[in-house]
Amino acid sequence: MTKKEIVKTISDACQLTQLQTKEIVQRTFDAIVEALVEEKRIELRNFGVFEVKKRAARKARNPRTGDKVFVPAKYVVTFKPGKEMEEKVRVLEEQAEAREAAAAAASADANSAPPPLGNVS
Repeated sequence: MTKKEIVKTISDACQLTQLQTKEIVQRTFDAIVEALVEEKRIELRNFGVFEVKKRAARKARNPRTGDKVFVPAKYVVTFKPGKEMEEKVRVLEEQAEAREAAAAAASADANSAPPPLGNVS
């Protein structure tokens, strides 16, 4: 989903113009980034936690050449989903597994069915 699609969904639900909604969404994103830079952590109840962490320097390998390279320490943004989000994703995962099991069962039934009889003269 893109920012444009988010704006359209919110503007339709709130009866606002897309221009007004775009401004609100952009200011929200700007506030999140600003808070991460200043506070290093944002906790949004029932959604999750954004946090700035320092990743340690490490040795890595260039996959093309196989040469070892040094990767310096850097700050990265991490996200840990809240319980409500994790539960919704878990339900989505269970639905996908159920669909796969049903498709596998249908495929097994089709393979075990006797071959159709042709015209017998």
